[in-house]
Amino acid sequence: ITILGLLRRCYQCRSRGELGSCKDPFTFNATDVENEPGLSAIPCASGWCGKVIEGGGTYAIDDYDLAIQRMCVQRGPDDNMDRCADTIYNYKKVYMCFCQGDLCNGSSRFSSSALLPLLAVVFPVIRMRVRD
Repeated sequence: ITILGLLRRCYQCRSRGELGSCKDPFTFNATDVENEPGLSAIPCASGWCGKVIEGGGTYAIDDYDLAIQRMCVQRGPDDNMDRCADTIYNYKKVYMCFCQGDLCNGSSRFSSSALLPLLAVVFPVIRMRVRD
């Protein structure tokens, strides 16, 4: 039992469209896991949790094809930094996030960190137009 106490946990779940509890916004916490079908908090030996978003690209009209999966991953990025990026996972192009921390893949910081590169580009353009 002591070993399980030292391991970080990750949420494990899957959703597609409106089906499932894994979709964003993810409103669950550690105490909700026992009562929500399809959602679990699993011990993760690597300490790295992941979130994969498949489909629902920039031009998607609705979230019908959007699939979200949260899980423990075998290892994180080589530089040990939390991050989100486009990548290939199971032969499909997906948006994947990695984090270290107990149940970190339920965090809302995944969605806000994805906006930072966009804001870095958009904010200077807005400022330039205000000055003109």
